[in-house]
Amino acid sequence: MTTAARAPRGGRAVPLTVGVRVEDGRAVLHARGELIHGCADTLAEALAALPPGIARVELDAGEVVFLDTAGLTALDALREYGRRRNVPVGATGWRGQPRRVLELTGLDPVDPLGGTPPAGLRERAASAVARERAEQLDVLRLEIAQLRHAIDSRPVIDQARGILMAAHACTPDQAWDILREASQRTNTKLRQVAAAVTASAAPDGTPPPEPLRSALADAVRRVSTAARAPKESCGRSPAHAARRAAG
Repeated sequence: MTTAARAPRGGRAVPLTVGVRVEDGRAVLHARGELIHGCADTLAEALAALPPGIARVELDAGEVVFLDTAGLTALDALREYGRRRNVPVGATGWRGQPRRVLELTGLDPVDPLGGTPPAGLRERAASAVARERAEQLDVLRLEIAQLRHAIDSRPVIDQARGILMAAHACTPDQAWDILREASQRTNTKLRQVAAAVTASAAPDGTPPPEPLRSALADAVRRVSTAARAPKESCGRSPAHAARRAAG
């Protein structure tokens, strides 16, 4: 059996479904989607449809992707069901944003129904949701900054790859490997390595610093050797390979 949340008046459908499985007197409610406004009624409908004789009810929240203050009332509905029928209830499997909200609220994310709700739960939940959203905003800001940096770095990296391809007759992927290896060996940012290569190719350009120049030369030799090896081995006959192994 599956119960779906109805759309609030004037709004879009709340993306929550509750599937119910009953085995040996144990009911497992599988929630999928967002626990937000209107979802407490959805859960209450699923609980009301349970057959008589249920000895335990568990909410599997493994596929709940979002939880807000209103969504916590769904847990109240489950707790009230257990109190009225004197049966144990649980809500497990919390992950991601919902788990973080429970942690910030002061509820046990392993099973938030396992103990006495903390005082001022609704106020604490509102603060927890706001804090979690602020954390997510900080993450998004960092990702945007990293993307902007990558976009700014791309032209000079592409220029450096073109210079290496022309100078060493290598492929775009091999030119990338050369830049990356030189960056790792000298503990220099990839963009700085590319800028040094590009600057050295100008008519009045200066060569890169000695450590970087050596790292670039080593990377070129390694890439060139690796590129020649398959061709050489493919051109040898089995007899030649046997004589080389025996000699």
